[in-house]
Amino acid sequence: MSRADFRPFVPAPGESRIAGATPAEHTARRTRAGRARELLGGWSELAERPFTGITVDGTVEAGLFSLEPAGAPSGAMAAAARALLDRMSREQRARAHFPVGSELWRRWQNTELRLEDHGLRLDEAGPELRDAALDLLAAGLSPRGFDKTRAVMRLNGFLGELLGGEGVLGEWSFTVCLFGTPSPAGPWGWQIFGHHLTLNCLVLGDRMVLTPCFMGAEPAHADAGPHAGVSLFEDEEHKGLALMRSLSPEARGRALVSHSMKGGDLPPGRWHFADHLHLGGAYQDNRIVPYEGLPGDALSAAQKRRLLDLVACFVEPLPAGPLKARLDEVERHLARTHFCWFGGTGEASTFYYRIQSPVVFIEFDHHSGVFLTNPDPARFHIHTIVRTPNGNDYGIDLLRQHYARSDHHGRAP
Repeated sequence: MSRADFRPFVPAPGESRIAGATPAEHTARRTRAGRARELLGGWSELAERPFTGITVDGTVEAGLFSLEPAGAPSGAMAAAARALLDRMSREQRARAHFPVGSELWRRWQNTELRLEDHGLRLDEAGPELRDAALDLLAAGLSPRGFDKTRAVMRLNGFLGELLGGEGVLGEWSFTVCLFGTPSPAGPWGWQIFGHHLTLNCLVLGDRMVLTPCFMGAEPAHADAGPHAGVSLFEDEEHKGLALMRSLSPEARGRALVSHSMKGGDLPPGRWHFADHLHLGGAYQDNRIVPYEGLPGDALSAAQKRRLLDLVACFVEPLPAGPLKARLDEVERHLARTHFCWFGGTGEASTFYYRIQSPVVFIEFDHHSGVFLTNPDPARFHIHTIVRTPNGNDYGIDLLRQHYARSDHHGRAP
């Protein structure tokens, strides 16, 4: 099935998973289920653990990240953040503005459930506040990254329209938070999270870190309404498949972990009822993920270029300077970068792949239905994740270096 083949899986009226007219009603009813309680209980336990970062064996590899200038648009971001704060009421600021070391920075999640009582909810804000929040995103992202973010938001609204659940799944069903005092020097940051979208941005001088980053869509293509034609993740899908198919049979066998995405030869316990195959989602800040698949030093020069081009698809939300710095960082560790694959390699196949190195952790996953009813993974439901392993999600390693240099005893989140 292609990304456009989702219509047969739209539930009939009255049969969708929308459980209330408002986010609060829906959340109250959905969280009574045993699976929801299991998921939330696990998140609560994980949230209490001190941050270390994603690693391959539980040990953080030091010395990977640099405070060297990277050309981040720090001044423009700070001005946009101050304008947003100026438009908030005192109560709104109290709910959405926190110290840079706040533990709330790690309390994001990508479901539609209204679980948090902090942050500025865009669906409860007026047009001026929404526009100010979008101005902050536009200041901090590349034009392509901003367009991609807005496409995720619009496809979320399209899903709500398909299900008759616009009050729960809307274009503005997202939460914005600010951390620290916005200034060109920093450190400070911003966050937006909600269904299928999470961006975490730490700003420190003219360096920035934009992970954890979660983007997804169900469906990944709108075929009607005001946003008809909006489509996401074509490059990530096509270029990932092209890289896998470019490998020799021997190399492809090394990259392949499982022919199946559910059952079959999938390793026991590998599929999760909420996360499916991806490993770096909400509350997985400290996950241990051993390398799997084919190492970068087994690739030809052309395949290494394909791999770097694929990485660029995922980190393209970064502005030009930080994007170049990020890709240079990835390239320096290319020999230790691993590429693994689950699923098929045909033109219509569904699949999961991961790109993992000391400095980047990327996942692409075709999912089965959550709000749509397809029981098996399909190309119209996609999750993507980008993280910075070894302790630099949320820019925490940069913060530690900054505090060490300035003899400032701040506490990272």
